[in-house]
Amino acid sequence: MSKARKITLGTKEWADSNVNCYSGCSNNCKYCYAKKMAIRFNRKTNESWNEMVPNQKAIEKGYMKRKGRVMFPSSHDITEESLDNCLVVLEKLFKSGNNVLITTKPRFECIQVICKKFIKYKNLLQFRFTITSINNGLLEFWEPNAPLFEERLKSLKYAYEKGFKTSVSIEPFLDKNPFTLVEKLLPYITESIWVGKMNYMSSSNINVNDKKYYYSIYEINSNKNLLEITKKALKFGKIIRLKDSIFNSLGLNKLKRN
Repeated sequence: MSKARKITLGTKEWADSNVNCYSGCSNNCKYCYAKKMAIRFNRKTNESWNEMVPNQKAIEKGYMKRKGRVMFPSSHDITEESLDNCLVVLEKLFKSGNNVLITTKPRFECIQVICKKFIKYKNLLQFRFTITSINNGLLEFWEPNAPLFEERLKSLKYAYEKGFKTSVSIEPFLDKNPFTLVEKLLPYITESIWVGKMNYMSSSNINVNDKKYYYSIYEINSNKNLLEITKKALKFGKIIRLKDSIFNSLGLNKLKRN
């Protein structure tokens, strides 16, 4: 068996550094690693995580030009509640000439505002929208306070039609076959679509009715299904990027393409 390759941790597969300006995230996703770490190090509790508390130091500070690309945000989302402060931080990053990857489970109104406000920085901005399923039932369970599929797709279309660079993260993919979703997204992508497995899921307070969702993830994350996904990804060309976690689970090197 091949030796498992080292996983690129955190933001390093996507960006050279990250910036956040809130603690906690109202999406309250059941698989959120940032939530797990915040609870582990006593920064938040399971009950308080969905309360988004502004980090005034991060909001008020100045931002110099950084090496490489900056991801914003990485441990919270851009919501109607956090939008104003996020705009303040984004404007400072752009004015310093930073290339910024905006990662979000997009709220349409927020994306409209961002596109209009930062149109002159279009060359420095790439959106990476997290769209993990076409099934709203799955989204409502795993990402209880995040937008439904239709709003996320509408946001993607809007940014694409306004001429911004667009990409999508399907991580974690919640459908056994994520390529049905890929085909719906492809017309509005200028950069890439990333597919990744679920690496962590909260197992606290699981009731009988919820067990089916967890059992489904075990099947989705099985080596058999992951191997099938790596094969299907080849058909879509270089626009599909598989996350390191998939290759590590299979003990493979990165996907080789012609």
